[in-house]
Amino acid sequence: MDSIENVALVGALLKVKNLEDLKKINDYPQNSVKQSNEITTVIVEKTADYPGGINSLRKEVVDLFYSDGVYSESTTLKTVVAFVVEKDGKVSDVKAEGENFTFNRQAEIALYSLSGTFIPGQINGVPVRSRFRFPLSINFE
Repeated sequence: MDSIENVALVGALLKVKNLEDLKKINDYPQNSVKQSNEITTVIVEKTADYPGGINSLRKEVVDLFYSDGVYSESTTLKTVVAFVVEKDGKVSDVKAEGENFTFNRQAEIALYSLSGTFIPGQINGVPVRSRFRFPLSINFE
């Protein structure tokens, strides 16, 4: 991936995040939370899973990660990427929390760029929205 493509992906990330924020504002009722869009706080019978498992997810994120877009003097960077797996398996509300801003943004871009969709979590055989946390670290040599 080159720097021009990375700039385009950062722009796409900003657009997606802005659209998600606007959707939250438009979907938020005045006095209550809409049941169909709630993220479950109960333990699901079947957790969300990526096709091929967690190792497949790790490999795809590593392949999509643009390390040239990360600026740091530290040799080891860590973040935890939290996101929502929607009922249809798509990823939304991606938020990386770590000490390095550029590392966090590149992690978010990689998650939004996944080619596959998750198999959503289920309660009583019904797909539900659920949170997913994905720790990520990188060592620069």
